[in-house]
Amino acid sequence: MNSSQADAYLRRIGAGRPQWPTGPALRELQLRHLRTVPFENLSIHLGEEIVLEEDRLLDKVIGRGRGGFCYELNGAFGALLAALGYEVELLAGRVYGDEGRLGIPYDHLALRVRTVQGDTWLADVGFGAHSHYPLACAERGEQADPGGVFRVVEAGPDAAGVRGGGSAEVGDLDVVRNGRPQYRLETRPRALGDFAAGAWWHSTSPLSHFTRSLVCSRVTEDGGRVTLSGRSLTTTGADGKRETRELGADEEVLTAYREWFGIELGCVPTARSRNPNS
Repeated sequence: MNSSQADAYLRRIGAGRPQWPTGPALRELQLRHLRTVPFENLSIHLGEEIVLEEDRLLDKVIGRGRGGFCYELNGAFGALLAALGYEVELLAGRVYGDEGRLGIPYDHLALRVRTVQGDTWLADVGFGAHSHYPLACAERGEQADPGGVFRVVEAGPDAAGVRGGGSAEVGDLDVVRNGRPQYRLETRPRALGDFAAGAWWHSTSPLSHFTRSLVCSRVTEDGGRVTLSGRSLTTTGADGKRETRELGADEEVLTAYREWFGIELGCVPTARSRNPNS
């Protein structure tokens, strides 16, 4: 990423260029990213190709004003952080599903970020409802955040309080939110291209929840969340109070995408109709 691309990215998220790659600056960048660049899977349902190459990701986020899912969002955010002087490593994760079962390899992409002070953080702008601020990688106690109470713990059969979570390699970490494990991370650094198979699976497989449902979601300025799922618009306040309303005409849906998420669409995306047992 060159300097002009970094400046354009910072304008997109409404942030100034940090003087130094510090922890407080990283906190501000992650929060602003979550507020402005939505977690969305619209490309899957609009027939748009998802390519995990830096230029393609930056064009989508900066040039087209779009968001994406974990590979795209954390891939782009990692490139921005590296351009700003942070040391960034891509980590592969597997998401916990029903009954503590882990998803496919390369199920999730998160970022390990080292600052100029030498501290190390887990940054993640691509997991939907998650921490608003980076999590301290070395801290094993509770970490309070507007998104919940988090822990980063050594992985093991019962490390996150869940049995049958799958075998863990030495050094693997479980990220836990409000007492429930969210995903398991390998600590070996990966390259962006390593996640291509995971992105392909999630964007094509009838077993992936991304192919069966539409989502577009971001953190709101008051610390809540707004989510458009198909034609259902849900706003959740920082106090947890939720309101959902069904949108009617296509124009109302397109207006919601534009006004809540800054996304201009020519047509209303429709979720694929697939039988996950087929």
